[in-house]
Amino acid sequence: METLPRTTVVETLEGRLQEDILEGRHPVGSLLPPERNLAARYGVTRTTLKHALERLVQAGLLETRHGVGTRVRDYLRTGGADLLPMLVRQAPAWLEEVFEVRRSVGALIAERAALRATARHIAELGALLEAVRAAEDADTAQLADAEVHRALARATGNRVYVLLTNTLFNAYLPVRRQLAGPFRDAGEAHARLEPLVRAVAARDGEAARRAADAYLEATERIMLSDLGIAR
Repeated sequence: METLPRTTVVETLEGRLQEDILEGRHPVGSLLPPERNLAARYGVTRTTLKHALERLVQAGLLETRHGVGTRVRDYLRTGGADLLPMLVRQAPAWLEEVFEVRRSVGALIAERAALRATARHIAELGALLEAVRAAEDADTAQLADAEVHRALARATGNRVYVLLTNTLFNAYLPVRRQLAGPFRDAGEAHARLEPLVRAVAARDGEAARRAADAYLEATERIMLSDLGIAR
């Protein structure tokens, strides 16, 4: 029995359990084995196991009932978008589905932003766009680019769009270093994004939607290519 590294034992065990649940080794609806048996299987103490199980309960993968035990939840039926960061880290194939939603939601947000943006929003977008061009490395450019999209969501005046945008970024920013392709050249990143900001500033909803479609399709293609996923 392999003993997990004690310096990160709870995190390591959490990841191992998470992987086993998502890959079906602990099927949806099933009860986990008794804690004593489960701790022995993973080579950890029961205290360590309890901490890891508590994290997975909070994440929405498990539910614990006194006198019954710990059951694997059907996260596709009961879970929410807060699970996406974990799912993307576990299985990169989830990114394709995240990107599909990103395209449709992003285009709609761009159109709404063009129709509703105030002068303050437009000025903010211009400043954030310049931060993309001034970025010194891919990571800085990528994060600056994300701020432009957050500002676009705010410009719609609809807070649900803001939360949706945050959800989508939360899903893939944890693995952003694998998705840095579109941002390695800050000048090119700026050039791809600039038509979208220009269309919003011109208050042209249709042009903003087209520009968002073009931007999102181009960046998605580069990101998936870097991951070896053909479109």
